Amino acid sequence: MKVLVCISHVPDTTSKINFTNNNTEFDKSGITFIINPYDEFGLTRAIWLQEKQGAHITVINVGTSETEPTLRKALAIGANDAIRIDAEPTDAWFVASQIAAQAKEGGYDLIIGGRESIDYNGSQVPGMVAAMLGVPFVNACVGLEVDGGKATVIREIDGGKEKSIISLPAVIAGQKGLVEESDLRIPNMRGIMQARTKPLKVVAPVESERKTKAVLFEKPAPKASVKLVDPDNIEELVRLLHEEAKVI
Repeated sequence: MKVLVCISHVPDTTSKINFTNNNTEFDKSGITFIINPYDEFGLTRAIWLQEKQGAHITVINVGTSETEPTLRKALAIGANDAIRIDAEPTDAWFVASQIAAQAKEGGYDLIIGGRESIDYNGSQVPGMVAAMLGVPFVNACVGLEVDGGKATVIREIDGGKEKSIISLPAVIAGQKGLVEESDLRIPNMRGIMQARTKPLKVVAPVESERKTKAVLFEKPAPKASVKLVDPDNIEELVRLLHEEAKVI
């Protein structure tokens, strides 16, 4: 079984976010980048398939050379090889078209991505890839088992969970629950050394239209100062909630 895992190169959640060029570009200065957490859940599940069923795992990323350390980490965690599509990931349609082109060429049985990336939170790429390939798609996936040409998947829905059986090839978008945070793999020294020699293929992007463009970024308004109210002064608390917070 061949598994393709999509890897996004995203800022660490503790990073301080700033913008440059009149708030039209993200400022990468001093930012630490990591594997997108939702993608890491998918990678960990793929490694379980590798250990139980001998699956071959390829990780893929659309990005410039600065994303290679993130791919090398995925290799150190346990992926067999990596593909970097040498292009700036400008929008979801462009990224999805690049991944779909490689997926068609590679003949993968299962494509795993994260529900969303934690930087732009678009939640678009996995569904687009599935549509471009004409294969089944399961979003918000929290359970996955593969048996031959079928996969049993569990996804979160409003008020519960839904269990389905789908035919492969297919695309799933995973989230926490596909594996738990405690199940995530930390690269050991052996894995890091092996990652240096594992194949990382750089390919040119295919022709694809960029359908969206970010024109302006705006940071959230700073939090207002905190007002403390004496617990016995209920009238003042109600007044503040009504006149200033405007929540009642």
